[in-house]
Amino acid sequence: MKRIFSMMMAFFLIASSFSPIASAEEKKTQLAEVAKSAILIERDTGSILYEKNSHEKLPPASMTKIMTMILIMESLDTGRIKKKDVVRTSEYAASMGGSQIFLEPGETMTVEQMLKGIAIGSANDASVALAEHIAGSEEAFVDKMNKKAKELGLKNTHFQNPTGLPAKDHYSTAHDMSMMAKELLKYEGITKFTGTYESYLREDTEDKFWLVNTNKLVRFYPGVDGLKTGFTNEAKYCLTATAEKNGMRVIAVVFGEPTPKERNSEVSKMLDFAFNQYQTKPIYKKGESLAEAKLSKGKTSKVEAVTDQPISLLMKKGEKLDGVKKKVKINENLKAPIKKGDKLGKVVIENNGKKVSESILVAKEDVPEASWWQLYKRAFGIFSKLEK
Repeated sequence: MKRIFSMMMAFFLIASSFSPIASAEEKKTQLAEVAKSAILIERDTGSILYEKNSHEKLPPASMTKIMTMILIMESLDTGRIKKKDVVRTSEYAASMGGSQIFLEPGETMTVEQMLKGIAIGSANDASVALAEHIAGSEEAFVDKMNKKAKELGLKNTHFQNPTGLPAKDHYSTAHDMSMMAKELLKYEGITKFTGTYESYLREDTEDKFWLVNTNKLVRFYPGVDGLKTGFTNEAKYCLTATAEKNGMRVIAVVFGEPTPKERNSEVSKMLDFAFNQYQTKPIYKKGESLAEAKLSKGKTSKVEAVTDQPISLLMKKGEKLDGVKKKVKINENLKAPIKKGDKLGKVVIENNGKKVSESILVAKEDVPEASWWQLYKRAFGIFSKLEK
């Protein structure tokens, strides 16, 4: 018995001697101790730098508006709507509670003004008004939100409204929210809105309205220029933040923080970790042409394949990159009509034979289908050359 007791004591002492180191290591990597879930990614590559319960389904509150803004920016980018278009507020949109810019039924604002109200002031009324303007109804817009989530491969997200107001079966995850943020940041003009700390609406009227960004890190953390806060009694304090420093952009998401102070503190800690430990090497800018894709039945026989977002390589600080290779792969049997932004292929970046990045290439412009006369002339021209 004495021998067994001695062996147990020896084992206990050895185990005890390792526990402080393990504990210190755990504290070093636990960047969001209080949050219910969290994730930290580098934007260009999507590489995960830190995560905690990142696939747990939770209410996103007003972080929902990241998807709302994706659809708004997509509509602006394709020309479906314009910033100066006038949007009329329905009685239903004006009835929204929570954060709002106090739109009256029948009141009009431009798309740009309402987008400012959403991005800076988290306006629920403006979110619904723009949703109705784009899709015809809130329900149709929500269908678009859920369709877009599927397109982005988000398996743990479902929306019931464009605002984030409490609703059954309305949920997302830290991982999915980071992917939505990554998608929104493809539209470079969005941070003009989300990165503004204060602004005004109805400036030349008696009802001048002061907007103050709900994301206080925009003012207090250098480099933060978005994206969206959230709060309900059920969701607690949430934040999807993005910051850029020395050419590297990162995205940090937290769900379920008990106070705004802890929310901002833990997101700041995550951003510090990213910028202290990592750096990126830019490879391509957004919109850079990498190849010409051949088309059949198009008004033109080729279209430029361009990057749809910046492409970079992520590395630890001090790490060197050797043997970087870039491989462009264009899809076969492409046919017109082609719309601007349609996927044409991909570019794969390898480092020492290992794939480190893969990004899609898209059409630079629309290519309509050729008329029968254009196809006839093209075929006749080829025939004539063969005869010669």
